[in-house]
Amino acid sequence: MTAAFVAAGLGIIPGIAQAADPVPVAAGVAEAIAKASTSEGFHSPADRTIRTALPTATAAEGKAKANAKTVAPQKAQIAPTGQAEPAQNAQNTEAPAPAAAAAEPAALDAGANPALAVDVSGTSYTAHGIELTALITSADFALDVVIDWGDGKTDTVTAQGSYELHQSHTYDKSGEYQVQVKVTDTANAVQATNGGAFLTPGADFTPHAPTRLLDTRDGTGAAVGKVPGQGSARVKVAGNASIPAGVTAVALNVTVTETVDSGHVTVWPGAGYDRPNTSNLNYTAGRSVPNMVIVPVGEDGYVELFNGGWQPVDLIADVTGYFTRASASGYTSMTPARFVDTREGLGAARGKLASRSAFTTRIGGLQGVPQNVKAVALNVTVTEPEGPGHMTAFSGTGPVPTASNLNFVPGQTVANAVIVPVAEDGTIKIFNGAWSPTHVVVDVVGYYSPDSKAAFLPFAPFRTLDTREEAYGWPGGRFRAREYITQGFTPEAATGVEAYVLNATVTETRGTGFLSVAPSPYAPPAEGEPPAPAGPRPVSSTLNWTTGDTVPNLVQASDGDHGVITFWNQGHEDADLVLDVFGVYQTK
Repeated sequence: MTAAFVAAGLGIIPGIAQAADPVPVAAGVAEAIAKASTSEGFHSPADRTIRTALPTATAAEGKAKANAKTVAPQKAQIAPTGQAEPAQNAQNTEAPAPAAAAAEPAALDAGANPALAVDVSGTSYTAHGIELTALITSADFALDVVIDWGDGKTDTVTAQGSYELHQSHTYDKSGEYQVQVKVTDTANAVQATNGGAFLTPGADFTPHAPTRLLDTRDGTGAAVGKVPGQGSARVKVAGNASIPAGVTAVALNVTVTETVDSGHVTVWPGAGYDRPNTSNLNYTAGRSVPNMVIVPVGEDGYVELFNGGWQPVDLIADVTGYFTRASASGYTSMTPARFVDTREGLGAARGKLASRSAFTTRIGGLQGVPQNVKAVALNVTVTEPEGPGHMTAFSGTGPVPTASNLNFVPGQTVANAVIVPVAEDGTIKIFNGAWSPTHVVVDVVGYYSPDSKAAFLPFAPFRTLDTREEAYGWPGGRFRAREYITQGFTPEAATGVEAYVLNATVTETRGTGFLSVAPSPYAPPAEGEPPAPAGPRPVSSTLNWTTGDTVPNLVQASDGDHGVITFWNQGHEDADLVLDVFGVYQTK
């Protein structure tokens, strides 16, 4: 069975789940999301309250009368500041009393509810959400409370005397918002105001033309020379190559080359973080191996690349985009869809892509991808190459960058995740950097656009599955040929999950095959019920392998409507599967 035949998705055989229930990872996901999203917040104690005297009682009563029909009930939204007030009842023909604009506010009376104050705090348990607590201290008078969320939206509630108020809100986009709570005691003509700045935990994506930040072969970003075994290379991200100082995470294409032994590479934030016990890519002697990595940026603006092997290697890192808490592009996940297959003439001319040449293909406006996308998440596969080389994906306009997305040798079928900017006309280009022709397959797994709502929430990587070990809820045994494994990801507490950022590694392979990843169309079974069916077998490939390979790849996978992801062994021989989780895209 050739790698090209397997990658085409031919010879489909019904699979049987290897576990009666999805492997449970929801508890670990819930803990990781909670820890990541509660890292930001604010607290403004009551002694920071600003007390203000209102205009005279007559003017206050007139204003209350004029607005009597516009007071919103608890939890309802009122018109943003500056929006016209609703018209009065048509039967009320009296002109409103003129405002006492020239009147000075009344001086505060020491006896006018002197304890009125508000303690305000805001935190979050999601990428875009805020949970606000306002502790109001007051004498026993009726109070009107207005919460200004800082995004043009407000909530109004009523209270009586001292009161503990809890209110939640979801922002449409990432960013910093000035939250204000205003408590009004009309009877005593006094108002108390307090608040603070809230920074959403989630971050939006900005694409970046592929740019090399590190190459130990020529001294780009570090001293010339290989990274020693068990050593690290630090890569400056914040403030480098026009990446802003406030960057929270970065999308890198990391390549290991000039290898003389086997090993792995781990990418992590460095300063302020412990190195995780997970890997981003694995390598063997004599192979150049790339992999896409989405990693948080350290407190010092750097990330670190650790060589987990015992022999020195050269490391390369190319940036393709970054995440900040400034409003930019959110993410929308898709069931993997094939856009290009040069073996069939899909999305490009039929036949192998010639050496040192590129084709242009349209992504925006096709197969559910909107026209205004800023970047697209792809899985690019090279198959049947006639010689060694590399492949580069880039925007449909502009020159070919020096960065590469995947490397290959003759006859090899290899896939890699790619995040690539999309030109204004909705196109991207694929360049064959080899001196020999090859076939190319492109699957779209998601896109970034200003209209997409999901923000990225990175967290400390953790392992959810390793079929070599009887752990992680796995009953043991290898990833059997032509069968599938399901994992239940989204816990009930984690709402609005759009997709997970995973690293999938296949190892201990005994033949040729490929891995497919797709959301399950079925809910997990109740305890004691038979396992749910697998759903249709995908034809798209996430990674490809041959005998003896250890192959990793980044996976940005939706868990569908039921919080379950299915992983298919599309080969005809058993293998082992390792899954690590690096973050989540969330709309709430």
